[in-house]
Amino acid sequence: MLARRIIPCLDCDLGVPGGRVVKGIEFKQIRYAGVPWELAGRYYEDGADEIVFLDITASAERRETMTSVIKKTSKTVFVPLAVGGGINSVEQAREVFNAGADKITVNTSALKRPELISEISDRYGNQAVVLAIDAKRRYALEEGRQMVPTKEGPCWFECSFYGGRQFTGIDAIAWAKEAVSLGAGEILLTSMDRDGTYDGFDIPLTDAVSKMVRVPVIASGGCASADHMLEVFQKTDASAALAASIFHFGQWNIGEVKSYLKERGVNVRL
Repeated sequence: MLARRIIPCLDCDLGVPGGRVVKGIEFKQIRYAGVPWELAGRYYEDGADEIVFLDITASAERRETMTSVIKKTSKTVFVPLAVGGGINSVEQAREVFNAGADKITVNTSALKRPELISEISDRYGNQAVVLAIDAKRRYALEEGRQMVPTKEGPCWFECSFYGGRQFTGIDAIAWAKEAVSLGAGEILLTSMDRDGTYDGFDIPLTDAVSKMVRVPVIASGGCASADHMLEVFQKTDASAALAASIFHFGQWNIGEVKSYLKERGVNVRL
């Protein structure tokens, strides 16, 4: 198996001059974490395999994404940069790539117009298109849903958009499969129930999607320690683990996480 990746995520609020990185709990209770390019530089030096930038208000406020931040970051950070937030056309994707991004992530725009995935992947290749899914558990039994067994009972997962502000009625697992067929080359899978809670990744969700698609899946939401990353790699086929709070606020650094995982048999790049 390819080396598992450790990916820090920078949730960026560009509603202030220059932008800032923030982190919330279940997509709420937002607190300040730092300056985007400064954090990215630190994570690059610490050994990040990739860095994700998400403009968390771009879609909700219909703003274009953070090309100026990416230009500044890409001058000193030399790992893949994945960028999302407000990208709703091939032209906007081109601007982000020209700014220095290696991948773009789409969520709201793809849910509203799925053909966007094909348009971008046809132009830039499916390896450059990451589908971001923000999924929330729903325990109501409904016909036609992809039901997943959990300790709390069977549930399905509903997609949200506009930064978790609205729900779509779309089954997240079915959507992941459809998006891959349209040209998405990777899935960034966030559990809204676990986001910022420090309760660990949603293993049933991650396992179900990893088994459904034949592209890399990035587990996201709830990571509080290297143990949680070890668990998601041992119990699912996720190719990467994404975290924010534990890196932003100093509980762990990326080098420590990788050493911990390597000592326990996980294939990571040191």
